[in-house]
Amino acid sequence: MSAKKEKSDKKVMNGVMLNAYPDSIGNNLSDLISMLKYPDFKDAFSFFYVLPTFFNSDLDRGFSVIDYNLNKELVSADDLKALEEMGIALKCDIVLNHLSVASPQFKDLLKYGNKSEFKDFFINWNTFWEGNGTMGEDGIIHPKQEFLDKLFMRKAGLPILKVFFPEGTEEPFWNTFYQQITYQKLTIEDLQNLGEIPQNGKEFICNTVNLTLAENHDVSLLDLEEYNFLKEELILIIKQKRTYLGQMDLNANSPLVWKFYEETLQKLAGYGCKIVRLDAFAYLHKEIGQSNFFNKPGTWDYLDRIKQIAIKNDLILLPEIHAEYGCHLHDEVANRGFQTYDFFFPGLVIHTLETGSNRALVNWAREVVTKEFKTVNMLGCHDGIPVLDLKGKEIEGTFHPGLLSDEEIDFVMNKIIERGGRVKNLYDSKGKKISYYQVNATFFSALGEDEQKLLLARAIQLFMPGIPQVWYLDIFAGSNDYKAADRGGNAGHKEINRTNITLRDVEDGLKSRIVKNQLKLIQLRNQSKAFLGAVSFGDSAVDEIDITWEYENEVVQLTADLKTYHFNVNYYNNRVKKTMSF
Repeated sequence: MSAKKEKSDKKVMNGVMLNAYPDSIGNNLSDLISMLKYPDFKDAFSFFYVLPTFFNSDLDRGFSVIDYNLNKELVSADDLKALEEMGIALKCDIVLNHLSVASPQFKDLLKYGNKSEFKDFFINWNTFWEGNGTMGEDGIIHPKQEFLDKLFMRKAGLPILKVFFPEGTEEPFWNTFYQQITYQKLTIEDLQNLGEIPQNGKEFICNTVNLTLAENHDVSLLDLEEYNFLKEELILIIKQKRTYLGQMDLNANSPLVWKFYEETLQKLAGYGCKIVRLDAFAYLHKEIGQSNFFNKPGTWDYLDRIKQIAIKNDLILLPEIHAEYGCHLHDEVANRGFQTYDFFFPGLVIHTLETGSNRALVNWAREVVTKEFKTVNMLGCHDGIPVLDLKGKEIEGTFHPGLLSDEEIDFVMNKIIERGGRVKNLYDSKGKKISYYQVNATFFSALGEDEQKLLLARAIQLFMPGIPQVWYLDIFAGSNDYKAADRGGNAGHKEINRTNITLRDVEDGLKSRIVKNQLKLIQLRNQSKAFLGAVSFGDSAVDEIDITWEYENEVVQLTADLKTYHFNVNYYNNRVKKTMSF
């Protein structure tokens, strides 16, 4: 490898990454680009992880993708050109496991049913489980308990969305994540084919049905009095009129799905994408008798297949996976040559700052260096602060410890919850909570809205190996948005950390110490050649931080006091020392 290529690769692994939605700043991506052109943001970022409202989507703030064309309400070709001219490469998502019910493929299935060319593009639950369960009165095969007990669930109940086919049947399709069914009001025109019914009878039927739907009552229990003989036909009409929102699991056994992946990765490369985050990839491989979360060896087979497509398009893959540290899945992913998401880091930073102990954080940082992990780390992000990831795990009778003990994790969780965070849990097939998953809060609020703590947290992040990913709201010390979380209902917990801000808010923020100082540190990390070199961790006291980077004639060092949260950044260039004190 040439020295130039090696340096370029190191730059890819060490530049700073902004993380936001296209409309997180102002109204669209053009407004966000305007912010990046402000002098204070000059040379701050090498990457932009743009979240998937960048594409056409309809649910879960972008992760229910309709198609991977640009969302023209938020993004333009001129925006992509502007980012390229600024030297900012993109990181984008491909949601491997699912597509929206509004995708062209699923709409074709709804229109043509069993005659659709995309019949096998998605997973018919009953077809999948045929011969391995019992058909219930609800028209759904209920898997044998031995299989059901192994399933890893992201929500309560079976992961199914039942949709109406033109043949007049209801078909259950695998739906791991979100779904919503909306029943449309019945109109008099809908009753035209039910025979001779007087006008007042039609009005009575419509009013009765619509009241039942408005109150979310079971339409099968309708009392239509003298028109009860029409109930079966009316229920059929009601089901035909309903609409859906949802993320439908893809059938990776279908050649059409792999053709779709080929086309999508090529499209992302054309947008200026350098890194592709593989969202929800661990759910893609499904097999009877397995957990259907990171099945082995099937998941590895799929990852290797995706990797070959990525190589053809000069893309770097970043598989996104949440699992207990004790499982050591992160080791397996890294050992196969993939970048890894450092989901351990946010919780470790909070633990470090709240306990005044560097032990757990430094142990993990040294592991990253020793094992040569290629990581992307973050403090806040579009999702929650991971806590499940920090745990140990018992495997075949042997306990593999986590990065923190259960008591330490509880301490971190309780701190965040005391400060307004909201817990996201995991459930079994019967709706019983089996584990906590993450805590949703802004990172600033998780730290008790202490600006000095946030600044030190940012400094620690920027001195960690790997790519530092910076959530836009953290730069401006955003607080928990409880109103947005409440408006979001059952799935609204994530909105606590997704507040959009205006360009005026940006300008006001740039007058504050916390914003200016974070940007100084970000620019240092993004521009200093020292971060292209080797990192070392000093043998400091447990209540101190000492991290040094060195490359050629440049050295940068972070020294911090975990009791006071004060820190220095020492910068050596050709033996000339400069110090920034915070």
